[in-house]
Amino acid sequence: MADIRWENFVWKDSRPLSPSELEPLEKTWGITLPEEYKRVIVSHQGQAPCPCVFRVGRGANVFAVLLTITHEAERASYSIRESYNLLRPHVAPGLYPFGKTSGGEYLCFDYNNSSSTPGVVLVTVDMTVHPVARSFEELLAGLHDD
Repeated sequence: MADIRWENFVWKDSRPLSPSELEPLEKTWGITLPEEYKRVIVSHQGQAPCPCVFRVGRGANVFAVLLTITHEAERASYSIRESYNLLRPHVAPGLYPFGKTSGGEYLCFDYNNSSSTPGVVLVTVDMTVHPVARSFEELLAGLHDD
């Protein structure tokens, strides 16, 4: 896996989670989040990976921030639940956001082909879906600098 540094983005300081704080989200969505994602999110919610560029199709995009599990009204645009509620009416079932790009697009887990190892897709601002990686681990491993 790539050597990733995580930098504060949503807040000025880090906001670690207890792993048990992910259980209500999994229960609400009826899914089991990938283990590597759970390991990362408990330490890095609201943070940006560095390097941050990922391939999508013939181009590239920027993984700007991991969405937050902790909900704050003034930071609602970075909330994983708010993002899900925004996307849900516009995309197929089985897509669950976990990150945002610098252009306001969403990185989502795609549970449509596997309930145990979801792929990663990009949902653009016009709500089209593009495959990015076969897993969260593959996404992280493929991050690079410009």
